[in-house]
Amino acid sequence: MKPRSLVLAVLALCGAQMCPTTSWAASRIWITNVKLVSPENLEHIEPGSVLIENGRIARVDRGAHTRRPGAVRVVDGQGYYLTPGLIDSHVHLGAVPGMNFDPSGQDATRNPMIAAYFKQLPRSYLYYGYTTVVDLAVVDRGTLERFNRAPLHPDTYDCGSPLVFANGYPMSFFPPQQRFKYFPNFIYDAAQSAKIPAEYEPQEHTPAAGVERVRAAGGICVKTHFERGFGADRNLPVMSPAVFAQVRAAATKDGLVLVTHANSFEAQTFAVEGSADVLAHGMWHWGALDKETQLPPEIQTLLDKIVEKRIGYQPTMQVLQGLRVYFDPDYLTTPALTKVMPAALLEWFASPEGKWFKKEINEDDSDEVVLRGFDAPLRRERQVVAYLAAKNANFLFGTDTPSSATYGNVPGLNGYLEMQQLRQAGMSLTQIFKAATINNARTFKLDATLGSIEAGKAANLLLMKMSPLADVAAYDSIVTVWVGGKQVARERLAVATATRTAD
Repeated sequence: MKPRSLVLAVLALCGAQMCPTTSWAASRIWITNVKLVSPENLEHIEPGSVLIENGRIARVDRGAHTRRPGAVRVVDGQGYYLTPGLIDSHVHLGAVPGMNFDPSGQDATRNPMIAAYFKQLPRSYLYYGYTTVVDLAVVDRGTLERFNRAPLHPDTYDCGSPLVFANGYPMSFFPPQQRFKYFPNFIYDAAQSAKIPAEYEPQEHTPAAGVERVRAAGGICVKTHFERGFGADRNLPVMSPAVFAQVRAAATKDGLVLVTHANSFEAQTFAVEGSADVLAHGMWHWGALDKETQLPPEIQTLLDKIVEKRIGYQPTMQVLQGLRVYFDPDYLTTPALTKVMPAALLEWFASPEGKWFKKEINEDDSDEVVLRGFDAPLRRERQVVAYLAAKNANFLFGTDTPSSATYGNVPGLNGYLEMQQLRQAGMSLTQIFKAATINNARTFKLDATLGSIEAGKAANLLLMKMSPLADVAAYDSIVTVWVGGKQVARERLAVATATRTAD
């Protein structure tokens, strides 16, 4: 057999895992014998094949009999399901689960445990199929740059430095002498001039100036907040409707998606009236209506507006679930954690020092009392999600990973758990799939390159043993991941094999 014929014969035998490549085969891949599951064509799940060239989808053939192009590396999909890569549109890449956020205290060069976490981070997202992530609040640009230097990593987009209201959420978590350093892109409030360092000029911290800084840094969205606070501090300053209108106008002018942190009836009302594009949280606080056990008419009216305006809705149900794990003695022994979190960090989580955040959640009450305290907010959030699901709202898949200093929201796995929560709350499997693919892509204006299996789009693809339209468990049946045309077997992305790279 001639050398070239031998090479073609070997490549034809390659399965869905890794196999030898040549320079031409590395850029031309023919994925065949798969069932195509793409959000623009869910009525007919049919066999097909996909050609990848130079990191993009060059051709999509539907039907049992397709014509293989020449000079390609053939990947036999074994009759499995091929889907677009997933998008998590609410992550925080600079934060380490279980640790109080402080850039100076999370220096990977001085802490091997943290260095191991950041090395594994991009692989953990890919392990659960997230080939694209959107960081909604960049505090340390260097973290994103290191993430993108990894041999294999999801595509990343961001909202730049969050546009926060002076001394409001989330600046309020930091001491006054530090908060403006960590959140320099704030909106100046003349009423608080005595509480703002003198070196910050009002004209440099208008809504328009803040939005422009985000655009200039390459952001695709701008993140705002309406949060009056919680716990002992419930009187945080928030922006007025007039200020928010200026933010809206500036975001429109610069072509940015306007995202608002809003987890209450009051906050979501504010954001909807101000024409936000995305609500970054579910509604677990109903304010004066908290004692109601059924969904109040006032809230239904607001939700109807969200549906009508097609505002993107991120339920982020794992935010509350991620706090509850401190009262679950079995959580840290969950086998899935070992796939996405370095062993040293898991060992630290199990230590008395690593459980420090539990005291922040529960200072005086018994564990049983604290757990019961989550019941009502979770019920309220499920009721809202169920209502929106029945109306086919514009759901967006976002996890808020990690949502706080909890070790209960870990990258990748948190998304799989979020999907389970969404399903239990009443979202259909189709709604979950679209939320994590085309809905995210369209709302964040990325649908020209992401969100579906169509010619011209990025070759971010997943090969699953099960259909995501049959069971949420499909998202844990991933066999192979392609990101930008680079192929890797899922098992090679787990912590135990993290030192390996794609062939």
